[in-house]
Amino acid sequence: MAVSVSASSAIPTLNSERSTRLGPSFAFASSSAKQSSLQFPLRTRLLRICTPRVPASSRPRFRPLVQAAKKQTFNSFDDLLANSEKPVLVDFYATWCGPCQFMVPILNEVSTRLKDKVQVVKIDTEKYPSIADKYRIEALPTFIMFKDGEPYDRFEGALTADQLIERIEAGLKVKQ
Repeated sequence: MAVSVSASSAIPTLNSERSTRLGPSFAFASSSAKQSSLQFPLRTRLLRICTPRVPASSRPRFRPLVQAAKKQTFNSFDDLLANSEKPVLVDFYATWCGPCQFMVPILNEVSTRLKDKVQVVKIDTEKYPSIADKYRIEALPTFIMFKDGEPYDRFEGALTADQLIERIEAGLKVKQ
């Protein structure tokens, strides 16, 4: 990598008492320009880029509890859909899928916020390939909303909690 520093360049030098001057042997110059020296500070000052720290007494001690989805077993997927009193949001996922793992806390939040309106179910496509084939799952994560045992909305990809809730509510035609 070649570096060219000329005397007429607009690069400012560091003029500080606490800087080290490197002689001409360390400066790279073009053949038509005078050689110049580079200066580097001996010690750099650390700059804090983040917001000022909030005192510990005013910060909440614990994060709010988000209840995780319950793991339940059903005799069949059709059984689950037929016996559900609420619409069912099914998340088709795989354990190796990065976006699917990103959606885990988001689905827990959505499940908590919409617990009276929708039931959230996760199906591992690796363990249940027949269900994935039946609904033609080709991308992960894929979400299908079921109402009265029938699919009525389908979308793919990772979403934020607010986007997911908005999509669910638009499909249900209900307000929070």
